[in-house]
Amino acid sequence: MLENYRVQVFRAVAEFGSFRRAAEQLHISQPSVSQHVQLLEDELGVRLLERAAAGVHITAAGEILLTFARRSAKLSQQVLTALARLEGQPGGQLRLAASTTVAQYLLPRILGPFLKENPRIELSVKSGNTEQVTSWVIESSADLGLIEVPANSNAVAVERFAEDRILLAVPRSHPWAGMKIAAAALTSAPMLMRERGSGTRRVIELAIKRAGLRLGQLHIAMELDSTEAIVSGIEAGLGVGFVSEWAIRKALKLGTLATANIAGMTIQRAFSLIRNVGPVPAGAVAAFRSYALGNVGLREK
Repeated sequence: MLENYRVQVFRAVAEFGSFRRAAEQLHISQPSVSQHVQLLEDELGVRLLERAAAGVHITAAGEILLTFARRSAKLSQQVLTALARLEGQPGGQLRLAASTTVAQYLLPRILGPFLKENPRIELSVKSGNTEQVTSWVIESSADLGLIEVPANSNAVAVERFAEDRILLAVPRSHPWAGMKIAAAALTSAPMLMRERGSGTRRVIELAIKRAGLRLGQLHIAMELDSTEAIVSGIEAGLGVGFVSEWAIRKALKLGTLATANIAGMTIQRAFSLIRNVGPVPAGAVAAFRSYALGNVGLREK
């Protein structure tokens, strides 16, 4: 980055409203964030940020610096993009946000070959549930989002880029392993579910209703914030759960868990790429969008 690093740290704190979140975004410790801000304040001779119970308060001097810091960041990206064009390659910063399943199981498959083809692109990735990713894209804190279900917002354009199935995973010694069961049988087993706001959960809830069941009929033993936690819980015999086929391919090969078919219930979905409505930005954003949409290998199981 051509941007002054201390200014970059300050901008992250100001925009996230948190020293902790800025540290996570920049991949440095929280004390390092505080030190960089303090050194910048000493250098400028003004107070930029005030800690408060509700977060971080930006002072009048901080607001002035933040305005120019944003301009500087944008200009530095324009410079990197222009330099990359001299070599016929897209360049500059690419900020991706991905929902949990996509971030853990699909994104690594995309990013390795993509970055080999586009070495001048500077990449940052953050993950959250589908609702969070959609918000980050709308707020422009992410250029593109990769989510598990279509976003519930008219503010983003949605494009499908990969297919997925949701399977009922069970412990390998479970009576349902490898069997076909009636949908009504789901009410008799402890269920491990993703948290509310998760794209996977929204798809599962809809499928359960279509099968003639109410969510309240299920015995939801635990709500967990990641697919990985659900898979581990199933392997430990804590219950059964619906998970992405992408997430359990390795476990199925190793035989650490099994699946059960549900009569009359097939859960399929598409992973989607989202961006703010309007023309596709040139450079790094356009390069990644084209790569993700054209990567036929992602559809292979």
